[in-house]
Amino acid sequence: MMSSTAYRPLRAAAMFACVLALAACTQRPAPVTFIAEGNPEKLSDWHLMAVAGGRLKLNKEVVPYELNTPLFSDYAQKLRTIWMPKGHGAVYNGETAFDFPVGTIISKTFYFPKAAGTDRAVLATYDSSKNGGDKLDLATVRLIETRLLVRRADGWIALPYVWNADQTEAVLARTGDQVPLKVIHEDKSVKPLTYVVPNVNQCASCHVADVKSRKFEPIGTKARHMNRSYGYEGVSVNQLDYLARIGYLSGAPADAARTAPRNADWRDPSQPLDARARAYLDVNCAHCHNDKGAANTTALHLNLGAPADLHLGLCKPPVAAGAGTGGHGYDIAPGKPDQSIMLYRLMSAEPGVMMPELGRGSVHKEGVALIRAWIAAMQQGCDA
Repeated sequence: MMSSTAYRPLRAAAMFACVLALAACTQRPAPVTFIAEGNPEKLSDWHLMAVAGGRLKLNKEVVPYELNTPLFSDYAQKLRTIWMPKGHGAVYNGETAFDFPVGTIISKTFYFPKAAGTDRAVLATYDSSKNGGDKLDLATVRLIETRLLVRRADGWIALPYVWNADQTEAVLARTGDQVPLKVIHEDKSVKPLTYVVPNVNQCASCHVADVKSRKFEPIGTKARHMNRSYGYEGVSVNQLDYLARIGYLSGAPADAARTAPRNADWRDPSQPLDARARAYLDVNCAHCHNDKGAANTTALHLNLGAPADLHLGLCKPPVAAGAGTGGHGYDIAPGKPDQSIMLYRLMSAEPGVMMPELGRGSVHKEGVALIRAWIAAMQQGCDA
């Protein structure tokens, strides 16, 4: 029989093993890593977020945010974040995207709520109450992709990462990808969807703010999109005020909630119809349709500050005829939505006809209904 003295080394070894195991379980994640060169193959190389305990959790100082009116992406919901190197912050601009320092990483994770009682189906819904907020619950959501915008010394780059079937890692997909989905809509209809992950060149085509200078910039990080509240650490505060307080934003006006520009929430019926429609067009279309963007030759300007005249499409003949017009004579025929090219293209999912031409493979029926109501409410007609 072994003596009690002989047991001591074994007990000590066992206790040491337990301590190591406990330390591994409680070890803090590695800090966020800004990678100045190359194209990391895995999302986890950046240490922005990680799957742990059945949730997608953000790393320290990775700040989530939301937009007043978001871009439509086949009903995908999105978790948006910003991270900046310690001691550096963005510079506020009331009109354009903020000026971010080298080292900034902006992420957007696309996901769908899972449909209960099915194997692979997902939901086309605006309800995000059961998703886990900025700690996404993988029991209730399916991760599709995470896109990164990374500000390096020579400018921004876009990197799309696609999540694996096990929902444990996302892998770089520079050439894009296609993810087949079965989508259950709120009217209970079930429709197949091939979710398209854009390649890096397609990402750039939307993010080039000036086609002459080829200036690349984020789309959503503008004051009018971000001037809203978010629940940080259980307290609802204005996002712009919060970013200023933590050193992520300088030059913002005091009490930004009241003084900074703000887009309408396109789904809020208490807000004016015109404001909601203009906000919808601003975020979905204006990154191309402005006087410097990729669609500047169309002379159709859909950014929020553009005047409500010919440049907005009112009684404006198309620059080029073809299938994209649907045989209609004006971009917007006031009071006549079904005679308006804009609505025709929003209602289409056909390549070469639909607008926006990237970022969706399905028709946004609620967005179409909004623009239809907006055009129908217009009073002036077009002279012959």
